[in-house]
Amino acid sequence: MTSARAEHLARCHACGLATQLPACPPGHSLHCPRCDSELHLRKPHSLSRTWALLIAAYLMYIPANLLPVSTIVYMGNGEPDTIISGVMYLFKNGDAPVALLLFIASIAVPFMKLVVLTWLTLCVKFKVRWRPRDRTVIYRVVEGIGRWSMLDIFVIALLVAMVQLQALATIHAGPGAVAFCSVVVLTMFAAESFDPRLMWDSFEES
Repeated sequence: MTSARAEHLARCHACGLATQLPACPPGHSLHCPRCDSELHLRKPHSLSRTWALLIAAYLMYIPANLLPVSTIVYMGNGEPDTIISGVMYLFKNGDAPVALLLFIASIAVPFMKLVVLTWLTLCVKFKVRWRPRDRTVIYRVVEGIGRWSMLDIFVIALLVAMVQLQALATIHAGPGAVAFCSVVVLTMFAAESFDPRLMWDSFEES
């Protein structure tokens, strides 16, 4: 089977047009004949950008789980809550399904995305040829579930609106919420920066 790269065909990222790439002098770029977007056989600097975003996400993952994400003040008293303390509180009060959902969406999924994207990037770095089709499917799953990692932030926003409208108490978002949002956004950008076609290039280079 012949790949598009072997035939010097590039798919425009903007309009999807497949274009035959002519020889290009160094320092010059090629553009799509239909929409004039710049053409690339692969995403430029895919591994470098993915590594940078993953390292930043790892650094933000620690404060996201250690710093408080919210503080509920009721009758003048308030205590900050982290994601983990919120999960433990729900378990102790008999809300195990909600606690499990919160744990999966806010702790397990972001960490799983970081680990899987790191593994995929290392596979490309060391030209691993193990099951490229399965790795492509795993990448698509990771890319698709990233948006559901914001469940904890959605809950905080909903509680802020409900509680303050009823004038029962006040809820303040903590620094952990900012760090957690950063982790989710960084992992989404890392998944977008990673080019899964790189996993198949090792077969052509051998």
